[in-house]
Amino acid sequence: MISIHQKSYGLDVVLYNEFTLEDFYQLENALLKAIEHIHLPNLLLDLSQMKDFTIDMALEHLRFLRQHAHDFGRTAIVVDDIWIRIGIRLANLLTLQRLRYFSDTATAQKWLEQNTQNSNAIRNN
Repeated sequence: MISIHQKSYGLDVVLYNEFTLEDFYQLENALLKAIEHIHLPNLLLDLSQMKDFTIDMALEHLRFLRQHAHDFGRTAIVVDDIWIRIGIRLANLLTLQRLRYFSDTATAQKWLEQNTQNSNAIRNN
């Protein structure tokens, strides 16, 4: 199951239980819309409640990330499961995303909001 919320910096996404291909397609659509409205949107992925993922989802995720490698800003990941963290790090080697890991969503959101404020200040100067 997936929950997606728009924020000023991009998207907050929470994944529950198993991350399926259907969930990924919902995420993909939301990410494509975010790209249309925000230059280099940031993403918060809360994986702290995710228990598993399907292989077909993982393959589609890698395909999407490779196609859109330069379309996103920062990605904050909230995760406590070591195996999920290892899987993300391996995928990162293939996609070269700018990731940072957090233990809670509040700290992750502050990091993304700070990046948005800095980007806006640079654009306004």
